[in-house]
Amino acid sequence: MQLTEHFSLAELTVSSWAARNGVPNTPSANERANLVKLAALLEAIRKLVGVPITVTSGFRNAKVNAAIGGSKTSAHMSGLAADINASGLTPHELAQKIVASGLSFDQVIKEYADKPNQGWVHVGLSNTGNRRQVLTKDATHDYTPGIH
Repeated sequence: MQLTEHFSLAELTVSSWAARNGVPNTPSANERANLVKLAALLEAIRKLVGVPITVTSGFRNAKVNAAIGGSKTSAHMSGLAADINASGLTPHELAQKIVASGLSFDQVIKEYADKPNQGWVHVGLSNTGNRRQVLTKDATHDYTPGIH
């Protein structure tokens, strides 16, 4: 099922952990509605950067989220967050472009991109008002404000 021109429900719900362990990762109707909002943000980011966006993690049900060590309050569990990369851009470059764009988001977090060819950008939305929170998380530090 296509949610937007370039993003499908399957793409935003795939989980290798769930597949390996036989755990369904099926969103509810409310979570699917949130995934449509998330896909719209991903379309805007794709248009902004002019290259395809790869989703490495989207929706995670509570069991999948716990199994992979996700935050107990993760927006992934409600279908409002995705971890992404963009062809030809480093996570640092992608995060900077999103933040500078003026797009509405709750969080942009550059995660684990402290070494070459590693990391991703977490983008999240909120149903109660987007904060435009910008953070960096790497292997040796907790979450710190800004993109660095």
